[in-house]
Amino acid sequence: MSIIFITGGNTGLGFESAKRLKELGHKIYLGCRDEEKGEKAASEIDAESIVIDVTDDESVKKAVESYRQKETHLDVLINNAGMPGAQVLPKDITADLMYKVFNTNVFGIVRVTHEFLPLLELSENPVIVNVSSGLGSFGQVLNPEKIESKVNSVSYCSSKAAASMLTVQYAKGLPNMKVNAVDPGPTNTGGQFTHGTQTIQEGTDAIVRMATIGRDGPTATFSDRNGIIPW
Repeated sequence: MSIIFITGGNTGLGFESAKRLKELGHKIYLGCRDEEKGEKAASEIDAESIVIDVTDDESVKKAVESYRQKETHLDVLINNAGMPGAQVLPKDITADLMYKVFNTNVFGIVRVTHEFLPLLELSENPVIVNVSSGLGSFGQVLNPEKIESKVNSVSYCSSKAAASMLTVQYAKGLPNMKVNAVDPGPTNTGGQFTHGTQTIQEGTDAIVRMATIGRDGPTATFSDRNGIIPW
């Protein structure tokens, strides 16, 4: 059994991943911005919830302290929290619009990973899974045969490309851990993600697979439910 903490855990891909991992016998902590929604989601799958806003330094630190009151180590960190950002043309993008997206999708990963690293270092098999996107893959968005090539979202796509590079750099700098990025693929998760071609379970396949790798598992990889995809 692994102890798993997942951000953005009360809805969409985060909740479905948590549900599946709980069914596999792991202990799950849902990281959620809203305390009431987090507790409700956690009660549905017999998990625990901790309030965390990945865009706020103090919130992340408080979340880690709350976690420390319950556990002595962390086995798996899933950086799942993300936002799509404003859907505007490249000519209309501004630094402020970009920052809002990067603050969640990129800096959020850094905040959470930094604060949880001491707990991960106490695990016998520490794993970090960063939920990136095929929309951040240069290989996918430049391939006219891929659905990702039809999307032109400057802030979201570039933030996910940054998340993937963070994954590689963490993997290089943390050789005692397994650090991988995953692409859920075009998945219907509700809200602003309603044009997918996959079920939410299919969208979590890669997350669940990489969250449950053993000591001999890969690191510094980027994959979707079908296997390795190009950076």
